[in-house]
Amino acid sequence: MPAETLSVDASEGRVALNHFASGRTGKRPAVLVLHGSRGFDLRPRAYERYANALTADGIDAYFVRYYTPADEQAFETMHTHVIREAYETGRFDAWAARVSSVVTAVLAGADSSGRIGLLGFSLGGYVAAAAAARDKRVAALAVLYGGMPDNVVPEVKHLPPMIELHGEADRNVPLAKGEALVGLGKSVGAAAEIVRYPGKAHGFDFADNDPMTADAVGRVASFFQARLNVA
Repeated sequence: MPAETLSVDASEGRVALNHFASGRTGKRPAVLVLHGSRGFDLRPRAYERYANALTADGIDAYFVRYYTPADEQAFETMHTHVIREAYETGRFDAWAARVSSVVTAVLAGADSSGRIGLLGFSLGGYVAAAAAARDKRVAALAVLYGGMPDNVVPEVKHLPPMIELHGEADRNVPLAKGEALVGLGKSVGAAAEIVRYPGKAHGFDFADNDPMTADAVGRVASFFQARLNVA
């Protein structure tokens, strides 16, 4: 499916987007997709599975490239997990703000129904959770093997309906991080559920031939269909 390339104004420079449009005419909801730490280009097909499922349900999908050129340069010089994690911690606020700028631009579009969701993977799941906590225009949140940034947790007073999908054998982002995000959502009154995948590691849904990939894509699409396609 060909995607339209766009960009929108944001703090620290423009944000590049790939827009996958649903074939549905009229006003449509949208989901912003936030990549993991290595971007969309490492496994584009894996991300596109979600875009295809969303557009088939009448929901537009936008791949949001929330890194700045300075982020890209910084990551090239980081060769340990500890250094990278420290850098990411310092960037969550800025990345969440950039995502909110994209929310503004998409909601202003002539074909927007006014309903928008966030779908984040790993690092992008943390960014999506932080953005959703701060931006009440976000109507639904789906996180795959992510959590809420520790520095954001104390300020959270609101979260939208959410679903977290997490492999029980994840060594990159422990299952406890996903469980804590869902618990945080429930504590502020959000409908929140976690789907655990026994024996599955980080990024399990990027495998082309694993039946759990189709399960994850189907659950995410069904979640957004129920939460965003509201008359």
